[in-house]
Amino acid sequence: MTSTSSTSSASSASTHSALSAYGWDDSWADAFAPYAAEGLLPGRVVRVDRGQCDVVTADGVLRADTAFVTPHDPLRVVCTGDWVAVEPDGNPRYVRTCLPRRTAFVRSTSSKRSEGQILAANVDHAVVAVSLAVELDLARIERFLALGWESGAQPLVVLTKADLVPDPVTLAYLVQDVETTAPGVPVLPVSAEQGEGLDVLAAVVSQGTAVLLGQSGAGKSTLANALLGEDVMGVQAIRDVDGKGRHTTTTRNLLALPGGGVLIDTPGLRGVGLFDAGSGVDQVFAEIAELAEDCRFHDCAHESEPGCAVLAAIDSGALPERRLESYRKLMRENQRIVAKTDARVRAEMRKEFKRRGAIGKAAMEAKRGGLR
Repeated sequence: MTSTSSTSSASSASTHSALSAYGWDDSWADAFAPYAAEGLLPGRVVRVDRGQCDVVTADGVLRADTAFVTPHDPLRVVCTGDWVAVEPDGNPRYVRTCLPRRTAFVRSTSSKRSEGQILAANVDHAVVAVSLAVELDLARIERFLALGWESGAQPLVVLTKADLVPDPVTLAYLVQDVETTAPGVPVLPVSAEQGEGLDVLAAVVSQGTAVLLGQSGAGKSTLANALLGEDVMGVQAIRDVDGKGRHTTTTRNLLALPGGGVLIDTPGLRGVGLFDAGSGVDQVFAEIAELAEDCRFHDCAHESEPGCAVLAAIDSGALPERRLESYRKLMRENQRIVAKTDARVRAEMRKEFKRRGAIGKAAMEAKRGGLR
């Protein structure tokens, strides 16, 4: 082996050792190989703000400018969790490129242009924190889960502040309500104050990268501190009136956990708009998709069509009406977002509106004929 190849191998081994705690593996090393040949450094973005980012590398945490990789597409901007190629020196130092993402958690913005906003990249677990200090908002949980499934990560619902529900029977009912709302998703009651459930959660998030999501006041920062074993994230008092608080976390921060794994903490999300999350919605409402297979018409809208298996399940009590209403709402919202950027979808929606209008007109005429 030549001295050059020996040096390259030693450098690769050093990089793997230094970055393995942040999720670096052989697949990332293979993807980075062309940039290593150019003398660039691999690193993972741990924080982004104002056109710059902090990148953890084998040489430590570096501050780098993102000007070279700031495209017009907001979904391709540098994001917390990205693996990037950074210049080895320079003042300022620049991120040269981002490696292709394995997963991405995206929501729609409040912009009238219906742009997407990427919240975290290369995530394995989407941890949705829900406070038990206030009444459960099942519809909001479904919304978070739709985005979680769509991202490519495995969702997990953590019911925080479980110590505020001392009655085990009541707690079991609350868990059951969320489990019904979240088919295929683990639901874990946790008390960061008393340490209950933390060992199970730590075991889950030790396997890869987890993003912590939820509203302000959901206890995300307290949960993050408990997993980190120290008070890294600030914690603020919560209003007694509605259980909400101000944004304790103001940026998305990536942190290596002492028990293994990586945690991305995020600011509290007031708005959680869907962004092209049709498959995620289907995953959340898997029982409706399963029932729909038995509908008489393959394009059944589950509104008033004859032979609709979904409506039959509503009538029999097998499917809660709230679930169907929530499904309809999220699907309509998602279709509106997609239609703004997809002409084919817009045409299909107009066709569907006309079809439903014709059905309604025919039903009205039949009703009038029966009254004569």
